[in-house]
Amino acid sequence: MKKQIILVNDGSSDGTPRILQKLKIPGGLILRHEKNQGKGAAIRTAIPHTKGDIVIIQDADLEYDPNDYKAVLAPILNGSADVVYGSRFMGVHRAFMMLHYLGNKLLTHITNLLYGTILTDMETCYKAFKGDILRSLTLRSNRFDFEPEVTAKVLKRGYKLFEVPISYHGRGFGEGKKITWRDGVVAVACLIRYRFTD
Repeated sequence: MKKQIILVNDGSSDGTPRILQKLKIPGGLILRHEKNQGKGAAIRTAIPHTKGDIVIIQDADLEYDPNDYKAVLAPILNGSADVVYGSRFMGVHRAFMMLHYLGNKLLTHITNLLYGTILTDMETCYKAFKGDILRSLTLRSNRFDFEPEVTAKVLKRGYKLFEVPISYHGRGFGEGKKITWRDGVVAVACLIRYRFTD
């Protein structure tokens, strides 16, 4: 199976550019934003460069374990799914910060109410897509609102979305966690907007 790795340096101010220059990844592609634009912007920058039959998203902080790729990709490979979400709430995980847990549950519950689904983890990073599906979506979000936007558009188009258990080692704010309650407010607005538009 051929693999393609696309790394997006979203305006890092640490030693990331130097480390990336030293990496020798066969067939790898390194893209760079001069200024930090956010997670959604980084993903949108990468999408047009993807060539694979399947695309999976990996955050750089390794809260998510790449050993779970096999489980996440399996429903697409066996023909059961078009899109797969790795659910942190179905698998082994580090104890969540209560506010993050409640925020995730609330956003997922709102998603289920608006779109008639039974998801357990809408905000998960581990999202795998048939490549043609992801490349066909018109995405606009630059920050963490990527998650509700892509979920809304996948569900509205009627693609088969599966969830599988994954492991999760979440960080706290002291360890560099950036998402806040403000991102949750934006996510709710995004879920409502894309339910009735676009």
